[in-house]
Amino acid sequence: MNNSFYKDSIVLLEAAIDNMTSKLNIIRKYKQSNNEKDPIEYVLSRIKSEDSMKEKLKRKNLEVTLDNALTKIYDAAGMRIICAYIDDVYSIVHMLKKYKDLKVINEKDYIKNPKPNGYRSYHIIFELTLDLAGDEKKVFVEIQIRTIAMDFWSNLEHQMKYKKSIKNQEFIIQELRRCADEIATTDINMQTIKNMIYSEEEI
Repeated sequence: MNNSFYKDSIVLLEAAIDNMTSKLNIIRKYKQSNNEKDPIEYVLSRIKSEDSMKEKLKRKNLEVTLDNALTKIYDAAGMRIICAYIDDVYSIVHMLKKYKDLKVINEKDYIKNPKPNGYRSYHIIFELTLDLAGDEKKVFVEIQIRTIAMDFWSNLEHQMKYKKSIKNQEFIIQELRRCADEIATTDINMQTIKNMIYSEEEI
């Protein structure tokens, strides 16, 4: 990545992602130590590219400065957490909120309230307080948490959004919306089956 825009602040963004990754690993180990299933399948992280950040600042009518990028735009540091089941999503949200050095800035539950195009995911923005050799710094991290099925749908929808000259675009949009609803139903059914399996073990 070209760090000319973020300059030394790239270290801050990388530290924020490392810190959040450590928190997620603790959650996973805590769950497993209590004989519970690991709620996370995998985690992806990224620092928003210089070009994407500049474009977003312009789109929001903000001056293209590093200060605005770090204080007015909340997704310079971003993470995506992929789970197998819907209840894992909410379990992770609940446990992350328990960390005292994390402050919730904004959250949107697109699972219970999907976007019109069918998009589903749980978005939460944290303000993280970092202790860098005794110097406290605050940085924002955007977390997206979703199931494997939701992520599969989102990846395909993202490809369509950025691909030019698509034939039958209206039909594809309708099909994606239909698939989103079917995926949501499948997620709920898989959750129900999982709950039945584990309840049988407890009898």
